[in-house]
Amino acid sequence: MISRSAQTLHKLFESKPVVQLGDIRAALGNASRATAFRYLALVAYRRSYSHNGRYYTRHNPARYDRFGLFSHQGIHFSCDGSLTATLVRLVHEAEAGRTHHELRELLHVRVQVLLQQAISRATIARERIEKLFVYLHSDPAVRQAQVEQRRRAIEAQATEADLTDTVVIEVLLALLRHPGSKVADVVRRLRGRSPPISLEHVRTVFDRYHLDQLGEKGGSSNC
Repeated sequence: MISRSAQTLHKLFESKPVVQLGDIRAALGNASRATAFRYLALVAYRRSYSHNGRYYTRHNPARYDRFGLFSHQGIHFSCDGSLTATLVRLVHEAEAGRTHHELRELLHVRVQVLLQQAISRATIARERIEKLFVYLHSDPAVRQAQVEQRRRAIEAQATEADLTDTVVIEVLLALLRHPGSKVADVVRRLRGRSPPISLEHVRTVFDRYHLDQLGEKGGSSNC
């Protein structure tokens, strides 16, 4: 006789990374849907936010990636359970907010309707920054910090695109001639060059090659 217990479902989830309701009902001795859900309530599980929630998996915090997501053969799960809660968390956690494209790339599903619903409930906000619509924290203070970070990121991308090999070589040569120089020192020494080399250019080269770490005691990062 098949035992109906939470342990039965624990064994099922341990044997398969992802199951469907039919697998759960079969493991419980062809139990009804209502009975299956009653026993499911006794175990830690997550339902897929993709595939119309047809799949189930054991909720194990260790299996999620740094975004709180877990995927198996194209089936997607979140530590939050629901896709709406996941969207809100991902937007709230992002230092520079997130665009619709960034969220869709992370989650691999359509999210536009849920984003609009979250805005209408005031759980997230949206602002146009340069040419991008960015989804942001509902708290005004946090939102302002995200906006500023997004603007800095956009400026950095523009500088990176404008950074030629000639500029990079000039900055590196200045550092070879004057070891230990900081960003401001290099900018001062390269003043008057053609094409002009800006503070953002120099800072981008420093960031790209981790040059701030040169000359420091120990010579290594905190990684």
